[in-house]
Amino acid sequence: MAIEKVTDIPSDNVYSYALSKTLTKVSSPVTVGLYSECHSRINMVLKNIEVYMNQEAKRREEKYTKEPKPRSTTPSISAMLSLILRLLFYRPVWTEQNRNMKNIRFMFVRFSAWHFAGSDLLWAGLVMQLTNAIQNSFGKLQLGLFRIVQHDKEKDAGKKKIEDIPKNWRSKKLACIPIWALILSGFIGSILILVPLIMFGFPQLKEHLEGEKVEESSNYGALEGFAIAVLGVPAVGALRFILLLLKNLIFKQDLKIRQGLDNKKVSQQLGLMHEVRLEMRLLCCFIHFMEIFERRRIRVVLEITNLDRCTPKKIVGVLDAINILLSDEESPFISVLAVDPEVLVRQVQQAEDCLSKRDSAHDFLDRIITLPFTVPPLSNASKSSVFENIVRGQSEISENIPFEEASAIGDPSTSFSLENENSVKGSGAEEEQAIPLIAKKGNVETFAAAELNLEEVGKLTESAFSCITSRDKSKLPAYISGDTMSMRRVINSIRVTIMIMETRKLEPPSPEKIAAWVVLVDQWPCRLSWIIQCVEDDQQSDEIDGSICAVDHTRKLWDVFNCNSLELYFTGNAVKNFLDRDGDPELFEIFLKNHFKFTVEDLEKFKLCTVSLNYSIKNELARIRGSRSLKRAGRNAFQSLSSRTVMNMKTEDICQELSNLRFPKKYLETVKENFIDGRTILFSDQKDLREVLQMTLGEWTSFKIHFLGVIPSSQPAQAKTLPNTTNPGVVTCLSGP
Repeated sequence: MAIEKVTDIPSDNVYSYALSKTLTKVSSPVTVGLYSECHSRINMVLKNIEVYMNQEAKRREEKYTKEPKPRSTTPSISAMLSLILRLLFYRPVWTEQNRNMKNIRFMFVRFSAWHFAGSDLLWAGLVMQLTNAIQNSFGKLQLGLFRIVQHDKEKDAGKKKIEDIPKNWRSKKLACIPIWALILSGFIGSILILVPLIMFGFPQLKEHLEGEKVEESSNYGALEGFAIAVLGVPAVGALRFILLLLKNLIFKQDLKIRQGLDNKKVSQQLGLMHEVRLEMRLLCCFIHFMEIFERRRIRVVLEITNLDRCTPKKIVGVLDAINILLSDEESPFISVLAVDPEVLVRQVQQAEDCLSKRDSAHDFLDRIITLPFTVPPLSNASKSSVFENIVRGQSEISENIPFEEASAIGDPSTSFSLENENSVKGSGAEEEQAIPLIAKKGNVETFAAAELNLEEVGKLTESAFSCITSRDKSKLPAYISGDTMSMRRVINSIRVTIMIMETRKLEPPSPEKIAAWVVLVDQWPCRLSWIIQCVEDDQQSDEIDGSICAVDHTRKLWDVFNCNSLELYFTGNAVKNFLDRDGDPELFEIFLKNHFKFTVEDLEKFKLCTVSLNYSIKNELARIRGSRSLKRAGRNAFQSLSSRTVMNMKTEDICQELSNLRFPKKYLETVKENFIDGRTILFSDQKDLREVLQMTLGEWTSFKIHFLGVIPSSQPAQAKTLPNTTNPGVVTCLSGP
């Protein structure tokens, strides 16, 4: 655990604000991995994100002065009638103007996986929750009309075509005539024909003969029937339309999914997934339609919580659903996976039937997550504050939302399944160039007051991007992965890192240095986590020893890694899965040793701004180092040599140690004859080594304890058992009585 120095870890508000700003700028779809071991902090960060994103949407609309302005989200009869007319008689046109709309609306949907944990297909519950939320937000009638008169499975399955025309709507046509004109003319014609027929009937001619009169009357009756039949064809079509609409209004849109889940023959085949995918495509098309109608972009933020509490197979099913159903190129979804990363990785790793043999849990998550965001651990001051709140019976994590209008949280129709907590008070929005973030209440500090210069953030971000895109000036392109998911993570992480630095009013390093650090985190997370852990352990060792001397902040990170690389090597299989995630080790050496010589001072500066690094790796490395330190304590008690010391020993040094241990001279001669040095002792097979040395049991035990650090087990050996083939219920003990 790190020893906190001058700078305390800032409030969660800083990270919430930085993440919200990043999400308002990235293009959808995007999947955020919001990582924290504390569920209360996750809920608070999610709530703050909703507040900040709604404030940003409101600020953009207030600043927008062009015509036409976005439609109001407040329900009204005129807006509803206008929407119905657009649904019935027009089709939207995708233009460059629509593509570059600045105004945006966010709709938040909370999905607690724990509430659906009893379902066999957890991902189907996610889709049903999403469907119901969109239906409740926009209206059942509107979605039902879109399904009947707008949605075309074949046409909407393709990619949207961008057209260079000024109009956003195009009339539906039949035989080159607008449908609204045909219906209007048919309605007027029907009135002009039916009204005279009803009022006067067909004109009667004077009949001179009674027989002729009867025949003529029958002819006129046939004409009346024919006229009514012709006019009744549109009535039949209207009746069919009304029946379909009533069906969509009465039955929920997720009925097909529920029926598929109840039917085992369907749910066990691809039919259900296909139906769900079609339903998700319909929702995407409906949201795109509403974007054109409201004249603003619409993004659905799906907050997935408590997934780490479910069984491994269900977790993998939800992650697959996010990857398959919510990640289309034109999908308007922003998925936030809020979990404890250590628990999630452990659960996914146990889902053996769901992962291929070459896959690890981290590899599986890397293919899904496009923006990893780790909330740093609580500082000592924050821990004291949380502890005090719990003692007083208050909320664990205090709310410290900046002064903004409470209405900025958004209309109730735009947020679902939100937890009822204290309301947010404050004042109105500010200018784009300077947005006040924070304030102090009494003696309780939320986080230091600052103003965010969005223009400066934009320039610094673009400069960092140009360091990667410029092939001639920068060496960074050589270290970028060819995987597009990795590229997305780098882009998003650069944005959020710069945002946190600006929010905390830190003096930002050069843009190339920021980009290089993000690339280092993305390409070699295990090796960087090892360096961070080693630096923290060195700081703690200085504290234990009572050293007055400050830590050498000018020490290069490569020197830290090189000094502790042997220990990392000897951890063996314990870190194999983590090391497999890292990129080329030779490139790592060139990166830190030659091109980007980061120091411990740079590490301390970047550490609190680095949210793309999964701290579960560092925590696991800390546990491994801790267990090795216990073994090291045992070796010290037995006066054992460290692996690094033995590695550097020559044959003469081995002989000197054997002489100090008072071994017979014949063993010294054997060591010289076989050229046995420290590397030979460490890397050769112990059986072969003992056979060459020809030592007795007592001498070999002393040799192992001193040179190999093999100490007696602290626990008694357990009896090994094998099942008894003759008596299955009896266990045979192999050890003696």
